[in-house]
Amino acid sequence: MAKTLPPGVALGNRPWRRGGLIPGAARHVDFGAVPAGYSVVVFGRKKDEPSAQDPVDQLAADAAVKGAGKGAPTPKRKEQEAARKRPLVPTDRKASKEAERIAVQDQRQKMRQALDTGDEKYLPLRDKGPQKRFARDYVDARFSLGEYLMFGALLFVVISFVIPSGSNALGYILIGFWVMFLAVFADVFILSRKLRKGLTQKFGDIERGTVWYGSMRSLQFRRLRLPKPQVQRGQYPA
Repeated sequence: MAKTLPPGVALGNRPWRRGGLIPGAARHVDFGAVPAGYSVVVFGRKKDEPSAQDPVDQLAADAAVKGAGKGAPTPKRKEQEAARKRPLVPTDRKASKEAERIAVQDQRQKMRQALDTGDEKYLPLRDKGPQKRFARDYVDARFSLGEYLMFGALLFVVISFVIPSGSNALGYILIGFWVMFLAVFADVFILSRKLRKGLTQKFGDIERGTVWYGSMRSLQFRRLRLPKPQVQRGQYPA
């Protein structure tokens, strides 16, 4: 059954109505290349239409040109074309993973060295900053009772297993442990006050968590502190 166009639709300069052309108009209409099943020409996608990758390639080439910087030679045409053809996702995934693993290992190695030498560039984020360095140097320059709190607690546990539970000596040892704990608490309180005063005099505003950072460091044994102490006893920061 022949298909017809809806009424009111015109082909070129020839009017069309239901049932065919209006009388007086030519009966023969050349539809051109019409696919089967259609009464009008279907316009397909042009072959020379730009793809979605073209803008990406162009941006990559532009970035390569801009990355040269002032005073650097302008990239050649071959280099720009190679930059456009470079895939966004590496084709050799095994080599990419190996390179990433080596980079991570190198970063960890630099961080471990920074914890020994105090290199600010590769220190962890929690240890970075001039105020954190001031707090570390101030704590490392003084003697803190908190350094030996862990050893005192370990000694108390060992003695509690050796001495019978009903012995009076165990009560005295427990009292001694609590006295040491209170002494450590008082020492940390005094340290925090002095550290806050020193930070205020040197920097004005104190970064949040810096005083707590120094106080917790004072509870660690000096040789086990990380980053390692960079000052001697009594060598307070200016």
